Amino acid sequence: MTEQQHIHVGKISGVFGIKGWVKVFSYTDDRANILRYSPWMLKKAGETKTLKVITGNLQGKAVVAQLEGIQDRDEAASLMGWDIFISPEQLPKAASNEYYWSDLIDLQVENTEGVAFGVITGLLETGANDVIIVQGERERCIPFLQGKTVVSIDLNAAKMIVDWDADF
Repeated sequence: MTEQQHIHVGKISGVFGIKGWVKVFSYTDDRANILRYSPWMLKKAGETKTLKVITGNLQGKAVVAQLEGIQDRDEAASLMGWDIFISPEQLPKAASNEYYWSDLIDLQVENTEGVAFGVITGLLETGANDVIIVQGERERCIPFLQGKTVVSIDLNAAKMIVDWDADF
């Protein structure tokens, strides 16, 4: 599996205690969901290692985890700054009409008139609704509202149709 196929779910941000636990900055929603995925593929500066999650929990606003083979604070400190990836197969299957953000990245986007806007390069969580970032001849930010601005999504064809004016 290539690096692009793995999903970036967090980063090791510090150490916790003296027994080798690490603090994790989780990109998952809910933050503690990162603990459900094991093993983690860790990457930093071209180096990769895979470690199993033994246990973990929320500690205040932080997520802390115990990883297999990491026994003390010094070993945990050596993992600081490593990015955490998982394989897509580790995710539960999305319900009908639900999508993981990682499924939407790189989809071709065009409007209902057939105007090609470009590809989805990212998403933003705004509170009111998510927004897709589409990069083409220029960048567009389009609200991700299924049944309104998002008319259809075809993952097999890698295409999204949106009800969005080409001049916006």
